[in-house]
Amino acid sequence: MTSTVATAAAETRVNPPHRVLLASLVGTTIEFYDFYGYAVAAVLVFPALFFPSADPTVAILSSFAVFGAAMVARPIGAVFFGHLGDRIGRKSTLIASLLTMGIATFLIGCLPTYAAFGWGATLLLVVLRLAQGFALGGEWSGAALVATENAPTGRRAWYGTFPQLGAPLGFIIANGLFLTINALLPNTDPATAGQVSQAFLDWGWRIPFLASAVMVVIGLWVRFRLVEATAFTRAADAGRLVRVPLGAVLRTHWRQLVLGTLVMLATYVLFYLVSTWGLTYGTKPSPVGLGDGAGGAAFTFQQFEVMLIATCVLFAATTLLSGPIADRVGRRRLLVTVQALIILFGAVFVPLWGAGTVGAVLWLVIGFSLMGLTFGPMAALLPELFPTALRYTGSGIAYNVSSILGAAVAPFIATALVAATGGSSWLVGVYLGAMALLSLVALLLTRETKDVSIED
Repeated sequence: MTSTVATAAAETRVNPPHRVLLASLVGTTIEFYDFYGYAVAAVLVFPALFFPSADPTVAILSSFAVFGAAMVARPIGAVFFGHLGDRIGRKSTLIASLLTMGIATFLIGCLPTYAAFGWGATLLLVVLRLAQGFALGGEWSGAALVATENAPTGRRAWYGTFPQLGAPLGFIIANGLFLTINALLPNTDPATAGQVSQAFLDWGWRIPFLASAVMVVIGLWVRFRLVEATAFTRAADAGRLVRVPLGAVLRTHWRQLVLGTLVMLATYVLFYLVSTWGLTYGTKPSPVGLGDGAGGAAFTFQQFEVMLIATCVLFAATTLLSGPIADRVGRRRLLVTVQALIILFGAVFVPLWGAGTVGAVLWLVIGFSLMGLTFGPMAALLPELFPTALRYTGSGIAYNVSSILGAAVAPFIATALVAATGGSSWLVGVYLGAMALLSLVALLLTRETKDVSIED
């Protein structure tokens, strides 16, 4: 009797669609803004401020290594927050992950540099970067569940595109803010033309990190207004929650965990090649960039940032487009097609990068368009592989372990491959194609989940 009353009460407290979509979108936008803000700084200022070296290649690779360290922390965050999300609920867990990310990002903006605090400053940066990864490990799966567990029948992939939309929006806001600050603090020294100004290096880079505090407050306000999804409350009332979700996932759903990780692999590699590595390749001299051997770069930071922001709009558009398509034809069929297109994209890296500004823009247009089509359906597909009681943990681990195999190493590997070939991008294209092939095989081994019940 008590269980029946509790279930009935839960069913009357339903999140309205606008609140579901806003909560999943705002939270991931803030989280990805914080995460990508570091990615921009890792290329632009952190090599000089935290990793001083006479060899610029060593400095940029060191900065990318710390960038990738956050990806290692993400599965740990997925296990921790996944346990909470599958035991006590999605709402409280999402609030905790957002607060963790906000505090870590704000503190990065307060750090002393290597010149002031030596290797202690570098260590603090590493610790806070790990905290960012830890927080993001719990954010994505929770936001995806808020969207998909509250979605109407037949529209889960469409609802699932809204937390995914936070990635391009966070990217655009972070890059746009860095670009604006750089424009307000121009470099007037002819000897360092095309580089950021001394004012930007001294204090301007801190502003995007400090400004995240305002966004976090807004995100917390939105999430406090959520109620738990019916799928979770019914599972709790029926006694289907498990004491140790991680153990249950590894014991009963290990195959879905492996396949989900590999399905997500090419998506991660593609995005961090198009964004983080692309910014390096386009704005750095040879041997790590497209520039000439005399120290010149193909594009200035401002030029490439404008190109990135403008073409990233296509990432957002194709993310939204992918939802209705995946709901209509199925997640698997759409993603198999996109992986094949990513393989073809990897084969044309050299001619596109060799065609000047037009080729670079076209490279970004194709890359970001494919990114939206492969990233959008993931918020529906990965949670649908697991039952309600294990969904936060299972989808979160698959998503974030893939970040180690893909995102953590992609900029580092790509930069090393370019340096090894004297500035050519052909091996980077081969690398992307190989990762897409792995994802394609995993998709072929994965069942279609379009018609799976979200309540098991």
